[in-house]
Amino acid sequence: MKKYILDLRVVSNEHPRAGYALLKLTNPDGPMPEIAPGQFVQLAVSDSPSTMLRRPISVHHVDYDSNQLWLLIHMIGEGTNKLGNLRPGDTVNTIVPLGKGFSLASGSVAKPLLVGGGVGIAPLLYFGAKLKEQGVEPTFLLGARSKDDLMQLDEFEKVGRVFLTTEDGSVGEKGFVTQHSIWNQETFTSVHCCGPKPMMVAVAKVAKGKGVECEVSLENMMACGLGACLCCVEDTQQGNVCVCKEGPVFNINELKWLI
Repeated sequence: MKKYILDLRVVSNEHPRAGYALLKLTNPDGPMPEIAPGQFVQLAVSDSPSTMLRRPISVHHVDYDSNQLWLLIHMIGEGTNKLGNLRPGDTVNTIVPLGKGFSLASGSVAKPLLVGGGVGIAPLLYFGAKLKEQGVEPTFLLGARSKDDLMQLDEFEKVGRVFLTTEDGSVGEKGFVTQHSIWNQETFTSVHCCGPKPMMVAVAKVAKGKGVECEVSLENMMACGLGACLCCVEDTQQGNVCVCKEGPVFNINELKWLI
């Protein structure tokens, strides 16, 4: 898929909870490029001498009708804090799209379960929207520590069914996403997951135990985003590969997590 370097303009910057920013960007020079669900972008951080590298951000949603790209940013360092404080009208230099996204093979996603935790929910919204366009109803299973940590629920509910877990039981079922009763109440044809690695490993184990295909979106530390710097290498069944180029989405059978 062709890559572009674009100066995208900030349409709005919302803060769905403390420490997170929802940037909505538009391309003033033309339509937004074709982007597959699960791909990411690299954002330049302007006016910040100590943050020379671009920041990789998952694509949260693409609204082609309004020519907007949505990015959900966890503001955890100087670079992401600068990005999270951009204002409407500001411009951010963006490399888009990057990486390999989720599978959209109709046979494997007849009844998909999309599992997310933390900022790992970000790529699932666009993936679910694309599935809905294909006539497939996605089921979302989203986990958090408490109800105050959950974000974008209204947007997910527009796309598919939403089930929740919280560690404190403040909303949804108490516990982790792997403990939700839906795993035993329904049969899914595929599982697609993004979140903290321990969560993804646990989800992969559950999926494998049920004989269900599972793919995960890795969040390895990245620098170039193009497979040149070898910063994001993952040891897989095929040897070391760059997550930014060969992923970030992998079938769990490609990884060594469950050996």
